[in-house]
Amino acid sequence: MSLDPQLRQILACPDTHHAPLEFDAAAQTLTCTECKRIFEVRDGIPVLLLDEARNGADGGR
Repeated sequence: MSLDPQLRQILACPDTHHAPLEFDAAAQTLTCTECKRIFEVRDGIPVLLLDEARNGADGGR
């Protein structure tokens, strides 16, 4: 499932820096361009909760 291109343009990291997110269609994730947190997309819905995000640097939370 893909995210609507218009939605992808307005999505931002929920942390205080509100950096843009990069979409990985194969992994169904959004990655913050600044802090590198990885947010899952479940059933076409981005889960932009900091508590649910994975740390992109080491793969942990």
